[in-house]
Amino acid sequence: MSSERVNFLHGERPEDPQAAGPRPRPSKRPGPEGGVRDANRKARLEALHHAAVTLMLARGIADVAVDDVATEAGIAKASFYRYFESKAQLVEAVFAPLRAALEAAATEADQSIASARTEAELLAAYAQLAAALQRVVFSAPREVLLYLQEARGPAHGDRRPVRALADRIAEVAVSLTARAHEHGLLRPMPARISALAVVGAAERLLFDVLVGESSLALGGAAAEHLVSLVMDGLWNR
Repeated sequence: MSSERVNFLHGERPEDPQAAGPRPRPSKRPGPEGGVRDANRKARLEALHHAAVTLMLARGIADVAVDDVATEAGIAKASFYRYFESKAQLVEAVFAPLRAALEAAATEADQSIASARTEAELLAAYAQLAAALQRVVFSAPREVLLYLQEARGPAHGDRRPVRALADRIAEVAVSLTARAHEHGLLRPMPARISALAVVGAAERLLFDVLVGESSLALGGAAAEHLVSLVMDGLWNR
Protein backbone atom coordinates (compact mmCIF):
# COMPACT_ATOMS: atom_id res chain seq x y z
CA MET A 1 0.00 0.00 0.00
CA SER A 2 1.18 3.53 -0.73
CA SER A 3 1.72 5.81 2.23
CA GLU A 4 0.42 8.81 0.29
CA ARG A 5 -1.95 11.10 2.16
CA VAL A 6 -5.64 10.39 1.68
CA ASN A 7 -7.35 12.85 -0.73
CA PHE A 8 -10.13 14.67 1.13
CA LEU A 9 -13.25 15.79 -0.72
CA HIS A 10 -15.82 18.60 -0.64
CA GLY A 11 -16.79 21.17 1.95
CA GLU A 12 -19.24 21.10 4.82
CA ARG A 13 -23.01 20.81 4.21
CA PRO A 14 -25.41 21.26 7.14
CA GLU A 15 -28.21 18.75 7.47
CA ASP A 16 -31.69 20.03 6.55
CA PRO A 17 -33.81 19.88 9.75
CA GLN A 18 -36.98 19.69 7.60
CA ALA A 19 -35.78 16.66 5.65
CA ALA A 20 -37.67 13.39 5.93
CA GLY A 21 -36.70 11.30 8.93
CA PRO A 22 -35.85 7.60 9.11
CA ARG A 23 -38.09 5.17 7.28
CA PRO A 24 -38.49 1.46 7.95
CA ARG A 25 -35.89 -0.62 6.16
CA PRO A 26 -36.93 -3.65 4.13
CA SER A 27 -36.87 -6.80 6.23
CA LYS A 28 -35.62 -8.95 3.36
CA ARG A 29 -32.99 -8.68 0.64
CA PRO A 30 -34.61 -7.34 -2.57
CA GLY A 31 -34.79 -10.10 -5.14
CA PRO A 32 -32.87 -13.39 -5.17
CA GLU A 33 -29.29 -13.44 -3.96
CA GLY A 34 -26.98 -12.74 -6.89
CA GLY A 35 -29.78 -11.19 -8.92
CA VAL A 36 -29.91 -7.69 -10.37
CA ARG A 37 -31.75 -6.15 -7.42
CA ASP A 38 -29.39 -7.79 -4.95
CA ALA A 39 -26.40 -6.52 -6.95
CA ASN A 40 -27.87 -3.00 -6.92
CA ARG A 41 -28.39 -3.21 -3.18
CA LYS A 42 -24.77 -4.23 -2.61
CA ALA A 43 -23.57 -1.45 -4.92
CA ARG A 44 -25.55 1.16 -2.97
CA LEU A 45 -24.25 -0.14 0.34
CA GLU A 46 -20.69 0.04 -0.99
CA ALA A 47 -21.31 3.56 -2.28
CA LEU A 48 -22.66 4.65 1.10
CA HIS A 49 -19.72 3.04 2.89
CA HIS A 50 -17.17 4.71 0.61
CA ALA A 51 -18.90 8.09 0.82
CA ALA A 52 -19.11 7.94 4.61
CA VAL A 53 -15.44 7.10 5.05
CA THR A 54 -14.35 9.77 2.55
CA LEU A 55 -16.38 12.54 4.18
CA MET A 56 -15.62 11.49 7.76
CA LEU A 57 -11.90 11.37 7.08
CA ALA A 58 -12.12 14.94 5.80
CA ARG A 59 -14.43 16.45 8.44
CA GLY A 60 -14.73 14.06 11.34
CA ILE A 61 -17.71 11.87 12.15
CA ALA A 62 -19.65 14.52 14.07
CA ASP A 63 -19.63 17.02 11.19
CA VAL A 64 -20.98 14.72 8.48
CA ALA A 65 -24.76 14.51 8.06
CA VAL A 66 -26.86 11.77 6.50
CA ASP A 67 -27.70 14.15 3.65
CA ASP A 68 -23.98 14.63 2.98
CA VAL A 69 -23.39 10.89 2.76
CA ALA A 70 -26.38 10.32 0.47
CA THR A 71 -25.31 13.14 -1.85
CA GLU A 72 -21.71 11.92 -1.99
CA ALA A 73 -22.95 8.39 -2.72
CA GLY A 74 -25.23 9.65 -5.47
CA ILE A 75 -28.46 8.35 -3.98
CA ALA A 76 -31.59 9.97 -2.57
CA LYS A 77 -31.64 10.62 1.15
CA ALA A 78 -34.82 8.56 1.45
CA SER A 79 -32.91 5.61 0.01
CA PHE A 80 -30.34 5.89 2.80
CA TYR A 81 -32.98 4.83 5.29
CA ARG A 82 -33.69 1.68 3.33
CA TYR A 83 -30.30 0.45 4.53
CA PHE A 84 -29.58 2.22 7.82
CA GLU A 85 -31.80 3.56 10.57
CA SER A 86 -29.34 6.32 11.49
CA LYS A 87 -25.86 7.67 10.91
CA ALA A 88 -24.71 5.85 14.05
CA GLN A 89 -25.78 2.55 12.51
CA LEU A 90 -23.84 3.44 9.35
CA VAL A 91 -20.74 4.18 11.44
CA GLU A 92 -21.14 0.86 13.20
CA ALA A 93 -21.40 -0.91 9.83
CA VAL A 94 -18.27 0.85 8.56
CA PHE A 95 -16.23 -0.57 11.43
CA ALA A 96 -17.90 -3.99 11.70
CA PRO A 97 -15.52 -5.80 9.29
CA LEU A 98 -12.53 -4.21 11.00
CA ARG A 99 -13.74 -5.33 14.41
CA ALA A 100 -14.44 -8.86 13.19
CA ALA A 101 -10.92 -9.15 11.73
CA LEU A 102 -9.37 -7.85 14.94
CA GLU A 103 -11.40 -10.30 17.04
CA ALA A 104 -10.22 -13.19 14.86
CA ALA A 105 -6.59 -12.08 15.19
CA ALA A 106 -6.98 -11.77 18.97
CA THR A 107 -8.48 -15.25 19.29
CA GLU A 108 -5.61 -16.78 17.34
CA ALA A 109 -3.05 -14.81 19.36
CA ASP A 110 -4.62 -15.86 22.66
CA GLN A 111 -4.18 -19.51 21.72
CA SER A 112 -0.57 -19.03 20.60
CA ILE A 113 0.41 -17.02 23.67
CA ALA A 114 -1.29 -19.48 26.03
CA SER A 115 0.76 -22.34 24.61
CA ALA A 116 4.09 -20.46 24.65
CA ARG A 117 6.58 -21.85 27.17
CA THR A 118 9.81 -20.25 25.97
CA GLU A 119 10.93 -16.78 24.96
CA ALA A 120 11.21 -17.91 21.34
CA GLU A 121 7.66 -19.26 21.33
CA LEU A 122 6.25 -16.12 22.92
CA LEU A 123 8.16 -13.90 20.50
CA ALA A 124 6.81 -15.97 17.60
CA ALA A 125 3.26 -15.58 18.94
CA TYR A 126 3.59 -11.81 19.10
CA ALA A 127 5.17 -11.70 15.65
CA GLN A 128 2.22 -13.72 14.35
CA LEU A 129 -0.18 -11.23 15.94
CA ALA A 130 1.71 -8.30 14.41
CA ALA A 131 1.50 -9.92 10.97
CA ALA A 132 -2.24 -10.53 11.37
CA LEU A 133 -2.84 -6.92 12.39
CA GLN A 134 -0.77 -5.73 9.46
CA ARG A 135 -3.05 -7.71 7.13
CA VAL A 136 -6.04 -5.99 8.72
CA VAL A 137 -4.52 -2.61 7.92
CA PHE A 138 -3.79 -3.65 4.34
CA SER A 139 -7.39 -4.78 3.91
CA ALA A 140 -8.99 -1.54 5.16
CA PRO A 141 -6.44 1.30 5.39
CA ARG A 142 -8.99 4.14 5.17
CA GLU A 143 -11.21 2.64 7.85
CA VAL A 144 -8.16 2.14 10.08
CA LEU A 145 -7.14 5.76 9.55
CA LEU A 146 -10.64 6.93 10.41
CA TYR A 147 -10.52 4.84 13.57
CA LEU A 148 -7.17 6.37 14.55
CA GLN A 149 -8.54 9.89 13.99
CA GLU A 150 -11.67 9.34 16.06
CA ALA A 151 -10.76 6.80 18.74
CA ARG A 152 -9.67 9.30 21.36
CA GLY A 153 -12.78 11.47 21.07
CA PRO A 154 -15.69 11.40 23.51
CA ALA A 155 -18.09 8.46 23.26
CA HIS A 156 -21.02 10.67 22.31
CA GLY A 157 -23.63 10.22 19.60
CA ASP A 158 -22.40 8.77 16.33
CA ARG A 159 -18.85 8.28 17.66
CA ARG A 160 -19.93 5.62 20.14
CA PRO A 161 -19.11 2.66 17.83
CA VAL A 162 -15.56 3.96 17.40
CA ARG A 163 -14.98 4.32 21.13
CA ALA A 164 -16.49 0.89 21.68
CA LEU A 165 -13.90 -0.52 19.26
CA ALA A 166 -11.11 1.42 21.00
CA ASP A 167 -12.20 0.08 24.37
CA ARG A 168 -12.31 -3.45 22.98
CA ILE A 169 -8.80 -3.14 21.56
CA ALA A 170 -7.53 -2.01 24.96
CA GLU A 171 -9.36 -4.86 26.67
CA VAL A 172 -7.88 -7.44 24.30
CA ALA A 173 -4.37 -6.01 24.63
CA VAL A 174 -4.52 -6.21 28.43
CA SER A 175 -5.98 -9.72 28.29
CA LEU A 176 -3.25 -10.98 25.95
CA THR A 177 -0.54 -9.45 28.13
CA ALA A 178 -2.03 -11.05 31.24
CA ARG A 179 -2.02 -14.36 29.35
CA ALA A 180 1.67 -13.89 28.54
CA HIS A 181 2.40 -13.40 32.25
CA GLU A 182 1.01 -16.84 33.12
CA HIS A 183 4.27 -18.71 32.45
CA GLY A 184 6.56 -16.15 34.06
CA LEU A 185 8.24 -15.08 30.83
CA LEU A 186 7.52 -11.35 31.31
CA ARG A 187 8.57 -8.95 34.02
CA PRO A 188 6.05 -8.76 36.88
CA MET A 189 4.47 -5.41 36.09
CA PRO A 190 0.77 -4.54 35.73
CA ALA A 191 -0.49 -5.86 32.39
CA ARG A 192 -2.51 -2.72 31.78
CA ILE A 193 0.56 -0.48 31.90
CA SER A 194 2.65 -2.38 29.37
CA ALA A 195 -0.30 -3.31 27.13
CA LEU A 196 -1.67 0.21 26.75
CA ALA A 197 1.83 1.64 26.29
CA VAL A 198 2.33 -0.71 23.34
CA VAL A 199 -1.10 0.05 21.86
CA GLY A 200 -0.45 3.79 22.09
CA ALA A 201 2.96 3.54 20.44
CA ALA A 202 1.72 1.24 17.68
CA GLU A 203 -1.28 3.44 16.88
CA ARG A 204 0.86 6.56 16.72
CA LEU A 205 3.34 4.94 14.34
CA LEU A 206 0.54 3.58 12.20
CA PHE A 207 -1.16 6.96 11.97
CA ASP A 208 2.06 8.57 10.75
CA VAL A 209 2.46 5.89 8.09
CA LEU A 210 -1.12 6.17 6.84
CA VAL A 211 -1.03 9.95 6.47
CA GLY A 212 2.38 9.90 4.83
CA GLU A 213 4.29 11.59 7.64
CA SER A 214 6.71 8.71 8.15
CA SER A 215 9.37 7.13 5.97
CA LEU A 216 8.24 3.76 7.32
CA ALA A 217 6.08 1.63 5.05
CA LEU A 218 3.44 -1.01 5.62
CA GLY A 219 4.85 -4.43 4.87
CA GLY A 220 8.32 -3.37 5.97
CA ALA A 221 10.20 -4.19 9.16
CA ALA A 222 8.34 -1.68 11.36
CA ALA A 223 6.18 -4.30 13.06
CA GLU A 224 9.18 -6.54 13.73
CA HIS A 225 11.16 -3.63 15.18
CA LEU A 226 8.28 -2.68 17.47
CA VAL A 227 7.83 -6.24 18.73
CA SER A 228 11.57 -6.56 19.32
CA LEU A 229 11.75 -3.23 21.15
CA VAL A 230 8.81 -4.06 23.40
CA MET A 231 9.87 -7.59 24.22
CA ASP A 232 13.46 -6.59 25.00
CA GLY A 233 12.08 -4.42 27.77
CA LEU A 234 9.57 -6.95 29.10
CA TRP A 235 11.50 -10.22 29.33
CA ASN A 236 11.75 -11.57 32.88
CA ARG A 237 15.52 -12.04 32.95
